[in-house]
Parts: sequence; structure tokens; C-alpha cells
Amino acid sequence: MTSRDFRVAMIIVAAVVFVGWAIGYGVGVLTKPATVVEPAPPTQPLKSEHRKRPTKIITATGAQLPGYSDVYVNDYVDLLTDEAEERIRAKFIELYDRTGVEMTLLTIQDMGFYGHSGDIRTFATATFNEWGVGNATRNDGVLILISRYDREMWIALGDGYDSSWDARMQRVVDNGFLPWFRADQYDAGLEKGTDETVREVSGVYPGQWDAGSFQQGISWLWRKIQAVGHGLLALVLVPIGGFVWWLRKYMRNRPRPCTHCGAMMERAGEQAEDAHLDGGQQLEEYLKSVDYDVWHCRSCGHMDINRYRSWFSGYGACPQCNYRTLSTTSTVLSAATKSSTGRKRVDYDCQHCGYHDSEVRTIPKLSDSSGSGGSSRSSFGGGSSSGGGAGGSW
Repeated sequence: MTSRDFRVAMIIVAAVVFVGWAIGYGVGVLTKPATVVEPAPPTQPLKSEHRKRPTKIITATGAQLPGYSDVYVNDYVDLLTDEAEERIRAKFIELYDRTGVEMTLLTIQDMGFYGHSGDIRTFATATFNEWGVGNATRNDGVLILISRYDREMWIALGDGYDSSWDARMQRVVDNGFLPWFRADQYDAGLEKGTDETVREVSGVYPGQWDAGSFQQGISWLWRKIQAVGHGLLALVLVPIGGFVWWLRKYMRNRPRPCTHCGAMMERAGEQAEDAHLDGGQQLEEYLKSVDYDVWHCRSCGHMDINRYRSWFSGYGACPQCNYRTLSTTSTVLSAATKSSTGRKRVDYDCQHCGYHDSEVRTIPKLSDSSGSGGSSRSSFGGGSSSGGGAGGSW
């Protein structure tokens, strides 16, 4: 790349970034939803009267706190649809079955209903300790409290989490819950926020426990894209993607001077360039794992062969001949079950030099999603909290 090419590329990059930012900012301002605050709690019947009616418990000090009828979700304000509530319950059960961590969600009308006029942190911590959320030894419980008409929330953590977890939970509150709550999209906010809480605590998103690192990374990226918004993100990514495609094409096809004599070089056609490629290079082009361009200088006869690797090829580099002509196939030798691991053979074969190798890998056990485990729990494990966690308002 010449200095002129570099300057042109930097100018275009700056222009694309500025235009993408300006469009994104403008659309964000124009489409920002107005917050609609209900003046009073709804009067319509609750979804399941026998289960959803808010309960009160009286502590030893005479304070009133919410009671619980379920160890996973107590949605006393009906912020969730029945389907969303079951999805959240399922992911909390999965978290408990996989890690033993007790995580629970509580939504209330307001703290005044329980005679509390202080801050939400004190109220959430008192509720946490009264319920005994988490294992009594590890103290790893998590309580997510939403006070609908106070427009506040708090994630209370057990004493097993050190102070560094407060900042981690604050990021979850700020990025996972509050953006949705400010748009009065509580159903979506609770689902997205609980997903982020589970991942922060366990390192894995719900439903991704048996996924590989690559699949988990793709899942994380997709969730971030969804959080930004598909339409808004497209306004930024489409011009940037178009620019990257144009820049790659320009750098590949641009006129270039000969590095030996300075005269302008000419690019050979597809048929002409094959005469200058060896057998391995021609096979790479046939398999579409690599593409080659041949540039020739008529003045001094110098020749350049430029190599461009395909982004989406299924062929890898052969350790023997180094050409990208190595194919990989897998054969299951014994299937995995819920009680035992399995085995599979992975074969590597080079289409150019005939190199062959194979290895046997272990297939992990199948997860038992139908077992009772956390689904049979009816009480908490006796954990305690000293006030750790994070919260926010909207």
C-alpha cells in the first residue's frame, strides 16, 4: 500500500464512521420511546389469583416483608406473561442444577405496601435474609427485586460474593435491565436482564451449558446485537461492511508499480495465471480455499504472485505440504448417553500430498434436562447477605 492509498483509505474510514455515528444518533433520538408511568397500580385481576396474591410476613422485629410461594419467581405485579415467567423459572432451575446457585426474582407493587419508607437496598437485604436465599455454607444466593411503582430495583448478593461483584452487578443492572424498564418494556427487560445475571454469575448464558467456546462467543455477540437493536445497528454496520468489501477489492485490483523498475505492472487473466502456479496452488484455487493473482511487469519481466485466503473455506493448512487442502471428517464410534461419555474419530486428509492422520476424541455426556433437581425445591438453603449488590432507578 502506497502512502497515497493509505491516506485515501483513512479519509474514507473517517467519513464512514462519522456518517454511521450521525445516522445512529439521529435515529436513536427520533425513535426514543416516551416513558409512560401508570399513576396507580392496575386494578385488573391477577393472572393466577391463588398464586399471585402478594403475601406479607412479619419478622421478629415486627417489620413487614414479602413472602414467597415459589423459590424462583414471585411476580406479584404481573410484569411477566405466563410464558416469560416459565422461561425465567426454567433458566433459574437450570442454573441451580448446574451450579447449586439459588437465584430468585421478586416483583412488588411498591415498598410502601409493606410499610417501608427507606432505601431499596435495605429492603432487599432484609427480604434476602428473611427468605434465606442461597446455600448456608457458600452464601452464593442472588435475589433480583423489582419495585414497580417506586421505579427502583436491586440485585442482592449473598456474603459469598466479595465487593468486586458489586461493580459487576451494576453493569448488569445498567445494561441488562434499565434500558428496557425505561421504555416500560418490563417483560423483555426481565428476560434479558435475568439472562445477563445468570451469565455474570456462572459465566454461561442460559441454554448454553453444553455449547463450545466458539458457540458461546457467537451467542454473546448476538445478544449484544439484539440489545443495540437490529435496525439501528444495520445503519452503522451496512456502510462499514460495504466499505471493508470495497477496500479489500480496491487493494487487490489497484494499479501498482513494479518494485524492481518502477514501471506499472499488469494483472494476468485467470487462464494465463495458471501457467505460473504450481500444482498445490492450482488445487487450492480449485477447492476455493485460496485465490491467487499474478502481476507481471512487461518492462523488466518481474512477477508477483499474491495469495488471498478464502474466509469461508472448509479446508485447513496441511502440516506436511502447507497448502490449504486439508479436509476434516468425523465418525462417531460410540454415542454419548446421560450416564457415559462417547467417542468419535476425527480424520485429516490432504487432497494434495496424501497426508493422513486421525485422532479419537471424547464426546461429553448428554445433559439430563428432565431430572427433578431444582424443579422439586420448595424452600431456600439458609443463605445470608450483608447488603452487597447493586441497583438503579428508571
